[in-house]
Amino acid sequence: MGNILLYDTTLRDGTQAEDISFQVEDKVRIAKRLDELGIDYIEGGWPGSNPKDITFFQAIKKETLTTSKIAAFGSTRRARITPAEDNNIQMLIEAAPDTVTIFGKTWDFHVREALRISLEENLELINDSLVYLKERVGEVIYDAEHFFDGYKSNPEYALQSLQAAAAADVDCIVLCDTNGGTLPHEFPVIMAAVQKAISTPLGIHAHNDNGCAIANSLMAVHLGATHVQGTLNGFGERCGNADLCSIIPALNLKMGKECLGAGRLATLRSASRYIYELANLTPNKHQPYVGNSAFAHKGGVHVSAIERHPETYEHIRPEAVGNRTRILISDLSGRANILAKAEECGIELDSKDPVTLEILEDIKDMENQGFQFEGAEASFELLMLKSMGKLKQYFSVTAFRVIDTLRESDKAPVSEATIRVKVGGKVEHTAADGNGPVNALDFAMRKALVNFYPQIADVKLLDYKVRVLPANQGTDSVIRVLVESGDHDQRWGTVGVSTNVIDASYQALADALIYKLYKDNH
Repeated sequence: MGNILLYDTTLRDGTQAEDISFQVEDKVRIAKRLDELGIDYIEGGWPGSNPKDITFFQAIKKETLTTSKIAAFGSTRRARITPAEDNNIQMLIEAAPDTVTIFGKTWDFHVREALRISLEENLELINDSLVYLKERVGEVIYDAEHFFDGYKSNPEYALQSLQAAAAADVDCIVLCDTNGGTLPHEFPVIMAAVQKAISTPLGIHAHNDNGCAIANSLMAVHLGATHVQGTLNGFGERCGNADLCSIIPALNLKMGKECLGAGRLATLRSASRYIYELANLTPNKHQPYVGNSAFAHKGGVHVSAIERHPETYEHIRPEAVGNRTRILISDLSGRANILAKAEECGIELDSKDPVTLEILEDIKDMENQGFQFEGAEASFELLMLKSMGKLKQYFSVTAFRVIDTLRESDKAPVSEATIRVKVGGKVEHTAADGNGPVNALDFAMRKALVNFYPQIADVKLLDYKVRVLPANQGTDSVIRVLVESGDHDQRWGTVGVSTNVIDASYQALADALIYKLYKDNH
């Protein structure tokens, strides 16, 4: 098995993505989580570009990391000054990281048009910048920016730029597909030319503009690269960087390449979710390996097969990366789905039990009406329990009313909900204001129930989605509402369907509270 060094640049390249911004405290927390995951290098930022990155390098020194080296990123010196006179290079040294990574130009087009210097002068600034840093920093990595485009344009010059870096005795030269346009089949010829020109260890830094960043990274490793750069979840500018969440398990489980430490691969999904959370982004459910749908099965034939042998429809065991098999319930479901889902919920069902067929028929009928249980597994579990006569009636809503009142033309309407709830022999009649009619109804229902069930106060509404079905019927359409709720320990989804958006919302909100009460008692 060959050892591959993993270099994470979430804290620099990742922050260049649209909608992503990390505070210093976030960056420190992410660095600590990447260290726990077993990443070899964590690129903390560019000290010469902004005060936030300078603060990060000061803050991370106060932390004790067990696995990762902290790398600072920058560029070769500017033209017509020496490295000693270049403020960016001096700030890289002052940041006192474990490793310094700088990039330089390999594409003759960039040298002429961006730097506006001669090709020979560019080779000089690559070499003397790296020589200067190598004398003052323990480890130096060189990123050959736009290498693949540069090689296609002028292979001789692109290789000369690598040789200028190799002559400085750098620790690794990283070939960068900066524009993300290279295809995997182009790698063998180009990598062979590089390996003939230099003997320095090679790395790969791929962007995903043509959807091939992961494939290109794995191809580079197959051809001899020993250092892989990327970001967790593929965060990055434009279409993103190579996603380490796919690269890491592919290296470990499919290519026999050692990376991370023993037992750490199983923490990959939790690390992915942690970084999504700090980025304030919804996780991509279809993300390979770590996404919620990565090992989710919907068709009855698929479910029946994986119940016998998971390998029939799963390329790895999901537990290897901290994920799990999920059985989805829909009108495509067969009996095997119902039985598997019941087992997952801790409910005993017999395949010959008429209740099983009854649940299956109910699901198909309800989905014809517009219900969807794929994102509302709590509602499905309640449906099973009701069919089996195992669900207690915690409360009943005997009446509710929601009023929107426009009091001033230039201000939003005021929403008020009143509700009558019966628990046992007691009736609670209450009202609440809210930010919109659904919010008012949610508040009123909780207010009416909290005296009977104090744990209701722990439930938070995390997400609320409305879909019009079918859209071509305009205001006469059926409405589906999906609600995601959570407490201190878990999250769950519920669904409601009606021609009235308030009624559909009520169904989903009521299911969410009933599910909480059921789980707390079982």
